[in-house]
Amino acid sequence: MTNNATPWEPPVAGTEAEHLVGALDRLRSTFRWKADGLETNGLQQRVGTSALSLGGLLKHLALVEDHQMTTRLTGEPIGDPWVAMGWDGTHDWAFRSATSDSPAVLYRLFDDAVERSRLRLVLALDNGGLDQFADAAWPDGRHPSLRRLICDLIEEYGRHTGHADLIREAVDGLVGEDPPAGWKPK
Repeated sequence: MTNNATPWEPPVAGTEAEHLVGALDRLRSTFRWKADGLETNGLQQRVGTSALSLGGLLKHLALVEDHQMTTRLTGEPIGDPWVAMGWDGTHDWAFRSATSDSPAVLYRLFDDAVERSRLRLVLALDNGGLDQFADAAWPDGRHPSLRRLICDLIEEYGRHTGHADLIREAVDGLVGEDPPAGWKPK
């Protein structure tokens, strides 16, 4: 049963798919909370010599969501909004280009990409489960399973939520492990 005050909490006891999706959703929510409610200066702030900013991370993770659950899972091209925004296919494009985006655009990109990814994941789980193979292939021809794609997203969020912890603390002192009960994105 989901707690309405903390809907991002993974199940205490559930299926493998419920636990994987629950862990991913908890990280998505924690990351979004760390980036929430900032204006341009806060989203562009960096720590030390790092090129990472919360705005860049929002855009990067939005792109990763769409890439994992579209291109890697189904083989379909990533499409819009990325094509319309001029995505050049490079690893650092999202980080570089985020400085030109308003906070509203960055938050919308992230929120919309997560929603698209959630819907695609539900469909994939309903139509083949965790063991189905993704369209993407390793250089040796092996295809990862949907399980692996979810684990890769969990790893990506784990890495970048740690970055977001440090950046957000430098912006305004916000610290904490999870969003407070009742939190919703602004």
